[in-house]
Amino acid sequence: MPKTSRRRGAPLVRWLRDVLPPDEAPSLELSVPEGLRVTAPRRSLCVVCKGSRMLCGRRSCPIVARLKAYLRSKAPKVGVEVDGSSPPSVFVGRFGYPYVTVSPLTPLVHGDTTLYDMPELWFGMGFDEIAGFRMSLIGGRFRVHVRRFRRERMVEKALELALSERPVDSYMELARKPVKRLILDDEVQPMGPSAPLKDMDLDNPKWDSRLERAYYDGDLKASEAVEELYLQGVPLTRIQRAFSVGAFGMERLRRLVPTRWSIAAVDSIVSRSLISRLKDYPQVNEYRVYRSEYLGNRFVVLLAPGPWMFELFEAWQPSTLWNPEQGLQVASDWEGYRGRTSYSRLGGGYYAARVAVAEALHREGRQATAVVFREATPDYIMPVGVWQVRENVRNAMSKEPARFETLEEALRHTWGLLRVRPEDWVRSSSVLRMLMTQRRIPEYT
Repeated sequence: MPKTSRRRGAPLVRWLRDVLPPDEAPSLELSVPEGLRVTAPRRSLCVVCKGSRMLCGRRSCPIVARLKAYLRSKAPKVGVEVDGSSPPSVFVGRFGYPYVTVSPLTPLVHGDTTLYDMPELWFGMGFDEIAGFRMSLIGGRFRVHVRRFRRERMVEKALELALSERPVDSYMELARKPVKRLILDDEVQPMGPSAPLKDMDLDNPKWDSRLERAYYDGDLKASEAVEELYLQGVPLTRIQRAFSVGAFGMERLRRLVPTRWSIAAVDSIVSRSLISRLKDYPQVNEYRVYRSEYLGNRFVVLLAPGPWMFELFEAWQPSTLWNPEQGLQVASDWEGYRGRTSYSRLGGGYYAARVAVAEALHREGRQATAVVFREATPDYIMPVGVWQVRENVRNAMSKEPARFETLEEALRHTWGLLRVRPEDWVRSSSVLRMLMTQRRIPEYT
């Protein structure tokens, strides 16, 4: 991890002001005295470029996008008292595990704030809107051991938030005024300000009855609770939030789970449950190709007749978020009919794509061999989370696919939708290579 240097004051303000459009630059004058901190990697092109020369090769500057979201949010005026309606939202950090930071999150807005923390409703929105939601959520943080959290008053408040079915009027008293941080690093998504939490009050949160039943069932395993809640129609985001605050599982085994891990865990549990069901369904009898493109990410899904197998490719074009080099980077991971025994090297995106494909097949009552291609383009200027993988693939699977009788026809159509050369995909493939080399029984009849 590169060391960072921190700069504050007028010189920094001048170049940031030059980057912004004239109608937005004046508002920066008001925010800097409030304690805006800027962090950038040493020797970073961002410091040299200042968002105007595009030395990184991107079409637009991610720092400008983040700065715009920063200026548009209401947080620069926040003091030690935070009064608003939590979406509801709770974040559990992973650094320092097993001692983790728990942060109830609230914007300075009253009313229906559901949209601030419900990725299922974000598809189609731009980077500015999404970053604006994220950066408007103010966190009151405290540390606690993941197992020794019972009877902690602040944890109980966080639990009440996580189980609520609608936004909750919240009041937080912070130990000091929260400071915003604008991080000049493509790998860090926008974050709202936070400060240590002194006290918190909630105005009569109403729990989701489905989550409440799972919480009070101390004999129900966490995985079973997740499966049941999903089948009852509870959105994945709500299940993940409750999972992270230790609401599920055998009473004596419950623990807090960092948000990043809880998202992958819930996607994994739900998709595994769906896959176990769809293995009893008949196979699709044709080749299908689905497509979706959003936030600089292009997804193409190929379904082929055959038993359940799954493969995900991620191709990062040069000068993209996770590939600042000049050469193309392609990674893949897969599973056979019996599933996986280890965590995917592609991280949470693997399970987010898998659950979206499994959902669609389960709805149809079919099984198939599935290959998902993801191309990240230079237009993907800001990491927004694995939810965009899930929602992109969901969007693709909701559309009418292109249908073909042969694999050759389906692949010809697939390659026409992608920018990466076919040989670059096949080189790192397992399932796709198998599809291209095996012969099916009907070919002999």
